[in-house]
Amino acid sequence: MAALALALALPASAENAAPLVSTGWLKQHLKDPDVLVLDIRSAIDSGGVEAYQQAHIPGAIHSDYDKAGWRVTRGGVPFMLPTLPELEKLIGELGIDEDTHVVVVPAGVHYTDFGAAARTYWTLKVTGVAKVSILDGGVAAWSRDANATESGPSKPSPKIFTASLNKALLTEANEVQKIEQTGGATLIDARPASFFAGKERAPAAKAYGHIPGAVNVDSATFYDAQTNRLRPQDQLAAIAAALPSGPVVTYCNTGHWAATDWFVLSELLGRKDVRLYYGSMVDWTSDASRPLVSARTKWDDLKKTLGLGS
Repeated sequence: MAALALALALPASAENAAPLVSTGWLKQHLKDPDVLVLDIRSAIDSGGVEAYQQAHIPGAIHSDYDKAGWRVTRGGVPFMLPTLPELEKLIGELGIDEDTHVVVVPAGVHYTDFGAAARTYWTLKVTGVAKVSILDGGVAAWSRDANATESGPSKPSPKIFTASLNKALLTEANEVQKIEQTGGATLIDARPASFFAGKERAPAAKAYGHIPGAVNVDSATFYDAQTNRLRPQDQLAAIAAALPSGPVVTYCNTGHWAATDWFVLSELLGRKDVRLYYGSMVDWTSDASRPLVSARTKWDDLKKTLGLGS
């Protein structure tokens, strides 16, 4: 817990931008010239631009996580990482460049909402934005702490952003295939157990089950639903303690829940060589030749046909 408290208190700099910042820190630094508050509320949290325009952190720029282009369809596969030119346009038009300290602000209402913040954080990091933080507790915590809000839009001042892809943070399908065949890293499936077992699947995924050899660490286990924050540092460390040492690749259905596992392991617990398979199951199952492990039965299929299951 002490380490997490320290992470929330550390000053922001290119060398050491705290991955989580408190509402108190943001209030103190809200008018810093290099700080940009990025409100990413979307349909995922039942918010979006309407909720943003009703009330948001003063000066915050809105970018709908679900609609603005943070994830795109590539090669017929949805929810993929955009191309570098697409990311340069998206990020630059928000007023972000290489020197900006971006504070990503989710709604702060559930673990899937936090996953949106973690995926946005990862995307900014992977494109070369050095200073990125997530507001601990999101908009809900900011309002609960009786901080000022404003309504209406805040227009960004576009900047020229030159992306530089950090391949050390990401994994593609061909690399995952090598890991599945010969090892070299632990594959972590961040989905609920029912998805891992093959009892459920995301609509965009073409098959049930998980990548062979993967271990299941549901991203929701890292999140405290009572406080709508990540769990204290000691609890995060205890959950992660059972994982093998060495390189890690996280995945889920669309690289969304998996971003939370990546964020906790890499940014908060300081594990080395933690990468995100951003295409995840929608990408993996787009090729029917890729192997899967599933506990799904014919009875499960029959229940789905009868409208009694997934």
